[in-house]
Amino acid sequence: MKRLVLLGGGHAHLFVLEAFAREQPDAMVSLITPDVLTPYSGMMPGVIAGHYDYRQACIDLAPLAAQAGCALRLDSAVSLDAAQRQIRLASGEVIDYDLLSIDTGSTPRIPDLPGADTCGHPVKPIGQLLESWHTARAARSAAVIGAGAAGVEIIMALHHRQPRMRCTLIDRAPSILDGLPAGLQRRAMAELARQQVDVVTDAGVSGLDADTLTLEDGRSLPSQFTVWATGAAPPAWLRGSGLALDERGFIATGPTLQSPSHPEVFAAGDVATMIDSPRPKSGVFAVRAGPPLAANLLRAARGYTLQPWAPQTQALLLLACGRRHAIASRGGWSLQGDWVWRWKDRIDRAFMRRFAL
Repeated sequence: MKRLVLLGGGHAHLFVLEAFAREQPDAMVSLITPDVLTPYSGMMPGVIAGHYDYRQACIDLAPLAAQAGCALRLDSAVSLDAAQRQIRLASGEVIDYDLLSIDTGSTPRIPDLPGADTCGHPVKPIGQLLESWHTARAARSAAVIGAGAAGVEIIMALHHRQPRMRCTLIDRAPSILDGLPAGLQRRAMAELARQQVDVVTDAGVSGLDADTLTLEDGRSLPSQFTVWATGAAPPAWLRGSGLALDERGFIATGPTLQSPSHPEVFAAGDVATMIDSPRPKSGVFAVRAGPPLAANLLRAARGYTLQPWAPQTQALLLLACGRRHAIASRGGWSLQGDWVWRWKDRIDRAFMRRFAL
């Protein structure tokens, strides 16, 4: 019987476990992930803002794995030898596989700057960020570096939690939400202005300490709690794996979600890039990849022909605004209101119920 390893407890693998519970694969399946609770990214800004408890926004992998007939191992990869089909774990154990599916997510990109690793807090892992924030609740100032969707949501969540705290959002790009629709940018800028969040664009950070950020142009900004939301980076252990990678170091995949260099390896979510259909590193695309990934893993375990998948070209973006208010955007249109937050809340809670056993 084939050995199928699911590496990582990301959003796509939730759908794999769900599918395996309905239809057992012809394989011995194991799931390797560092934590039994996997955070749902859509609700994490709400956790920071105080709308949800952390546990409410996490999915327990243990009952899902048990229902899928999957052995659960709490560990993480430190290296992968794709030629030998072996994974070395942090515990020192070496795992052999016949089929491998990787959905570990990405890691934060931390610049090599003075104070970056000692005075800044990466946005992931979110549990660690929340612990750091809990100890820094008396901070008088905070800054988020990186004004993508995650950075915008986090700075507004921090402001909602501590309205008297001075909050600053910083990015090198000329505008926030760079690359996203102009209507969404305008609405988000208006909301940040409403909340009196300072926005600094066209600015790079040259260093930081426990109280201050220094910009490349010499300006200093107060920040006693600094969050790095500067985009996704691939796990370091991929570099020596032998897998085909894209230009940034993420796992390259084709339309069947297989590695072009090692077809027994599948990948989805932020750790992977579909070479012919690249999409943003976003939870919505990881969720969409789950069902086709599950279907192809079942086919691969049985030796059947795999089916290609074409991800959608546009996705609905629901941007939480700290308070119970949100902005919705898809393509060229955008809307906002308290009702959008309630809509988002219903979607998020429905997702959590789907995987609650």
